[in-house]
Amino acid sequence: MLRKVLLAGAAGLVLAGAAVPTAAQTAPASAAASAAWQDGLFGVRQDSRKGKISVRLPAPGADGVLGRYLYQPGLSAGLGMDGAGLDRSGLGQAQIVVFRKVGDRVFAAFENTRFRAVDADPDQVNAVAASFVSPVVWSGEVAETGADGSVTVDLSGFLERDAINAVGRLKRAKLGTFKPAANLSYVDTAETLVFPDNVEFQTVQTFTSDEPGGELSRVSPETRSVTLAVRHSFIRLPDEGFKPVLHDPRSGTSAQVLVTDFAADLDTPVVSRLARRFRLEKTDPSAARSPVKTPIVFYVDRAAPPAIREALIEGGNWWAQAFEQAGYLNAFRVELLPEGAHPMDARYNIISWVHRETRGWSTGTSVNDPRTGEIVRGVVQLGSLRDRQDKMIIEGLVGAARAGTGGEDDPDRLAYHRLRHLSAHEIGHALGISHNFAASTYEGRASVMDYPAPWVIADGDRLDFSRAYTTGVGAWDRYVVDWLYGDAPGQDPVARRAALAAEAQAKGYRFVSDGDTRPLGSLQAYGAMWDNGEDSTAEFANTLAVRRIALSRFGLDNLPDGAAAADLRRVIVPIYLYHRYQTTAVGRLVGGVDYAYAVKGDGHERADPIAAERQRGALEALMRALSPEVLDLPDRVIDLLSSVQSGSGDRQTQIELFEGKTDAVFDPSSAAASATEVVFETLLAPERLNRLVEQQRRDPGQLGLIETLDRVAVVVGPGAALNPRQAELRRVARARYAAHLAALIQGKDLSSTAQGAVRDSARRFGEQLKRCRGDRLETAQCAYLAEALTGPVEGLKALSETLPVAQPVPPGAPI
Repeated sequence: MLRKVLLAGAAGLVLAGAAVPTAAQTAPASAAASAAWQDGLFGVRQDSRKGKISVRLPAPGADGVLGRYLYQPGLSAGLGMDGAGLDRSGLGQAQIVVFRKVGDRVFAAFENTRFRAVDADPDQVNAVAASFVSPVVWSGEVAETGADGSVTVDLSGFLERDAINAVGRLKRAKLGTFKPAANLSYVDTAETLVFPDNVEFQTVQTFTSDEPGGELSRVSPETRSVTLAVRHSFIRLPDEGFKPVLHDPRSGTSAQVLVTDFAADLDTPVVSRLARRFRLEKTDPSAARSPVKTPIVFYVDRAAPPAIREALIEGGNWWAQAFEQAGYLNAFRVELLPEGAHPMDARYNIISWVHRETRGWSTGTSVNDPRTGEIVRGVVQLGSLRDRQDKMIIEGLVGAARAGTGGEDDPDRLAYHRLRHLSAHEIGHALGISHNFAASTYEGRASVMDYPAPWVIADGDRLDFSRAYTTGVGAWDRYVVDWLYGDAPGQDPVARRAALAAEAQAKGYRFVSDGDTRPLGSLQAYGAMWDNGEDSTAEFANTLAVRRIALSRFGLDNLPDGAAAADLRRVIVPIYLYHRYQTTAVGRLVGGVDYAYAVKGDGHERADPIAAERQRGALEALMRALSPEVLDLPDRVIDLLSSVQSGSGDRQTQIELFEGKTDAVFDPSSAAASATEVVFETLLAPERLNRLVEQQRRDPGQLGLIETLDRVAVVVGPGAALNPRQAELRRVARARYAAHLAALIQGKDLSSTAQGAVRDSARRFGEQLKRCRGDRLETAQCAYLAEALTGPVEGLKALSETLPVAQPVPPGAPI
């Protein structure tokens, strides 16, 4: 099977890493006369007056095929709204498009490359091809047939398709039901570029709706119309010589190419995965260390401000260390995009500086040959607002006056350092590397492919920023580059990669990616984002100490001079919730399991539960986060947070604030509710509660579900008398716990045993609340919750409506 997969479509083209084109090469081909043919990947003729594009394709073969090309649509101008998936430089799906002449028409279809019959006879190959659809997406009339058999066709209709599925994306984002408006769209002939290995077209496409979503008004002066600039890249299919690499679950690479081989032998899998990677060839293949024929070059968007460009170039160039260690000299670099070059030109690996109305995700993607996994172009999108969030967090910790000082706690300096990490991180994805959310737990934060929270150390009443961020790629990153790109003369490459993966495991390198990290109920104990430290519980104590120090001196000094005092409401969020991501990391220990992406025989196939004492220690740490002392804020801070902003609202600010129930005045109780939600959303995830039942079934000494729920009930239930200030904060945590119990009972995700335990614990908690003592505020809330928890199911439904489980938690991560 391995030999067959490696042979399947084994082709390659060194395109994305090509040397910088000359000024003459980067000049748009549209400089030529409108009616003249421009020869490149295929012939192109523009009619600027009519806004039409004609192409001249080679003479058809016996099967009618005029040509096959790698086709990649993308956006030159986007919507500017986070979450819509319509950002500048965003990519659609890369496909192999085949043009076929049938009669007097040309048809375009997307080839279905996933399903194959590798190394099989023609009958088997044809049977697979006939079993799976290769959709025809466009057709046009033949305009002219040349003496050499070449075919001319007007390609405008193909280019004016909704190639990026803007209609579907707008609908998914709940922005309305739109349809293409042909009379408001056109082919932008001035943006045509024709080169030997790629041809670039651009269309301006408008979509209209009679009932657009109201959210569009935030980014557009006319909500019934959305206009985008769509780039269409046709790229020469890679030539032979590229060697596909079978994905290994231990490798840390992101496999995106699935191959289903219906001719596979019975003792081999039908489905295989190919790793994504650039073609990288040594000038001397027999040398352990050698320069490369064509380096991988990423170009920073000239739209980025100069200081940011420098940070992105410096951070991106960290990857050169890993390639050199893998034996490739001068194999990787990051430079500024040549002046006049188009950032969507398929010849350039681009690091785009993308603007949105609000801060959002940055991404690292690639254009791949769907037959082999060869990366022919890397595309990184960096959100332009996230560095401001990083700066604001540091200003919230140490004060705005430290900006520009050049010290270890300088917010500007740390924000630029974080940008270096961001550049390296997203380029890593474009190189074919996956997240590793366990890397923060070993060998000095061993990967830029983790999400790095600034590691601030509480030293007495001082905050130490000397280890806030690392510099350079880490040990894990160097391993992955060696696995994915490295070779050794005379060694079998498959055996070499298996040995590298085993060596990484032997060194204790854990690898945990997205699917075992992002779900709140994930049980992988080492998969967490924005956390620090080998021991998450010990680091949790440090995080609370940092938070306490920062809040003790929080005030107007955390704002730049002249800033609106209302901006404190935004600054307070990531400081008050400074412990939120370490809380999640600690929560993963409860019911947690240490399991690996193992292969048979590597010795890591077993999944080991976290020791009972660590689980109970984690539970106690979480209970600390529910204490009134942690949830409280000083009066002087609360009073400052009630200053408001006049005039029009700012979406960037509005979504980042604690939602309150006290009109314009800051509501500490709602802030406390968000902080408790951070604990409960992880601790009380149904998957975790089910796991607690199972782990105690196998080991009676382990932390169990009943013990966990009883401990929470003690912490938030009626107990020792508290002063009115602290009593209200305990009531906030109590109400959130009751809301989660009500939601769990009404849900369908618990096992019958866990459901029974939760129902019993809710009833017992309700009976406990009936015995509540204190002032009328205390007894009234206890009675209200007790009635809902011990009465008919209608009471639980009413409680869920009054106290919905989805307590808003503002987006505090520097993402």
